[in-house]
Amino acid sequence: MSRRLAALAGTAYTHRKAMLAGWVGALVVAIALAGALGGEFSVDYSTPGSQSRAAAQVLESDFAGRSPETVDVVWETQGADDAKLDAFLAKAATLKGIAAAPKAADATVSPDGKVAIARLQLAERAPNVPKATGKELLDMRDQIRAQGTKLELGGEVIQTAQQGPISSEAVGLTIAAIILLISLGTVVAAGLPLLLALFGLGIATSLIGLLTAVIDTPDWSVTLAAMLGIGVGIDYALLILTRHRAALQNGASVQEAVVEAVSTAGRSVLVAGTTVVISLLGLFAMGLSYLYGVAIAAILAVLVVMAGALTLFPALLGLAGRKIERLKVPLVHHTDTDSPRAARWSAAVQRRPWPAAIAGTVILLALAAPVFGLWLGFPDAGNDRTSTTTRKAYDLVSTHFGAGSNGPLMVVVPEDRAGDVAGKLKTDSGIANVSDPQTAGGHALILATPKTSPQATVTRDTLDRLRDGRLGAGVLIGGRTAEAVDQAQTTKTRLPLFIGVVVGLSLLLLLVAFRSVVVAIKAAIMNMLSVGAAYGVVAVLAQGGTFGKLVGIDTETPVPPFIPVIMFAVLFGLSMDYEVFLLSRVREEYEKCGDTSEAVNRGLARTARVITSAAAIMVVVFGALALSPEVFLKLIGCGLATAVFVDATVVRLVLVPAAMQLLGDRNWWMPGWLDRIIPRAERELEPVRAA
Repeated sequence: MSRRLAALAGTAYTHRKAMLAGWVGALVVAIALAGALGGEFSVDYSTPGSQSRAAAQVLESDFAGRSPETVDVVWETQGADDAKLDAFLAKAATLKGIAAAPKAADATVSPDGKVAIARLQLAERAPNVPKATGKELLDMRDQIRAQGTKLELGGEVIQTAQQGPISSEAVGLTIAAIILLISLGTVVAAGLPLLLALFGLGIATSLIGLLTAVIDTPDWSVTLAAMLGIGVGIDYALLILTRHRAALQNGASVQEAVVEAVSTAGRSVLVAGTTVVISLLGLFAMGLSYLYGVAIAAILAVLVVMAGALTLFPALLGLAGRKIERLKVPLVHHTDTDSPRAARWSAAVQRRPWPAAIAGTVILLALAAPVFGLWLGFPDAGNDRTSTTTRKAYDLVSTHFGAGSNGPLMVVVPEDRAGDVAGKLKTDSGIANVSDPQTAGGHALILATPKTSPQATVTRDTLDRLRDGRLGAGVLIGGRTAEAVDQAQTTKTRLPLFIGVVVGLSLLLLLVAFRSVVVAIKAAIMNMLSVGAAYGVVAVLAQGGTFGKLVGIDTETPVPPFIPVIMFAVLFGLSMDYEVFLLSRVREEYEKCGDTSEAVNRGLARTARVITSAAAIMVVVFGALALSPEVFLKLIGCGLATAVFVDATVVRLVLVPAAMQLLGDRNWWMPGWLDRIIPRAERELEPVRAA
């Protein structure tokens, strides 16, 4: 592998201008193709095989153009002008994505007569309604309020439209640039990883645009893929750059330094990047169709930057040459030699490995403890900021119609059984109101309003009771409340399979890379601890309170079921990145000196600086997601940032040296029978240099 990487690096160096031109051409072509052939973002959060999915399909086929979701128009009846409201509703019905709107006289009035609600029927699922429709409705709301009508809007379409245009990517890149300047010491050196990240960002986002024409892909997958691509791209470039500058300081020519860096650090990049891709492929094991688009989008971002790190980046290093040390940052002194501080720290941990191992484990378990309070579900308008129109509409409906009115159950039954099912629903202790059946295509639709809020445990109990055969055969219960319950249950059921697939494939890759059962199992256990710590932090933030308010979460909020899944896929791969970075150097030193204790000390001393810098960049890139207006992106970003920080400090600086010291030469144990059947990866004891 090292010789092939050396040959690749040599080609990239020799034809550096052509390589750069090729990447520029690829960027231009990708952007052009995305503009000409790209589709539109779309997503269906329903769960395949569930009752709620089946109910939605009946609605789509028999009730033409009827989606399980609506835009709710809520107004205070006192002082309301029916003529102005009719004009508002008639104009709303003409907007793209809106199927129908009632007249003001047909609106449902609360029992106390103070509030009325008209539901705008959507022609498609809310995530697929153009954002422009929501923005136009918000403008219309401002106009009618200015005329004296106290009106608010609710629904996912409005939630999406009222979100601000904050660019997490720009914030993350800016802070990453500052960290690179401080850690690398020169403007040229800091600029090269950023240039790779920008190339990767441009090409990957364009490819995701093409992906939308082939498979359903949520719009937020771009943000997630971009942040992941930026983070790993800078990490991989930083690893290669560190080896390159060290070789230059040791007297190598520019070409020799490029080849040596790619033949050594490039191998770690390949293993680490492949691990991230394997982890993301595990998302397919969940069986949730919208996660397929997310997984492919993220994989595209990782593959593009990984390819760029092994081809474009060597060309950039060749073009920079010795000028890489120019434009030094004032007051910043940089050196690529070993870190004496890291060496002393490693020696201290290795002298007392048991206390260090116990202390590190306790810290991680303490961070992970809140995970037992993790509440899976989908946030609704009741979790929005109190200043938003969606929250005001939610509160008005809850106060005057009852808490369950914000999430009615959509009961689909055979037309000939509509009366019987409606009668049974009215007698159920958890149902507050039952609508008259609407019939079409041999089916009837009944809206059953629970007495409790959509997120309440009692509401889930009511749903389970109604589905437990009480209403008879052929009855399907759907709607957003039912969809949230179905997906949470599916996630809990499939999560063990997903984790098993990701961990198993990652273990196999580590066995091939390091020829050690102990190293592979130890890495998996420590990565699981890092993921657990991230889950614990997410659980704390989702509870609102002091910590939640720091990132804009004001109320106790359920965690969307896909968040733990996506976080595990991303974190397991990223944690393995740092494991590979460190262990590759430890293994290299072990093959030189033959002493595990000395190899660990040297390996940590020679990778601490690059891992710390890389982790700091990853923390700020993911942490920038806390600025996102979408709650689930806040939670994903904060969870990922926490896990990377914990992994680069507690795990890499405490647990790894302590565990390897305790295990000694057993770290490299591999049974003979397994060694014979596991494929071998080529290993070089010395860095390959250009002839």
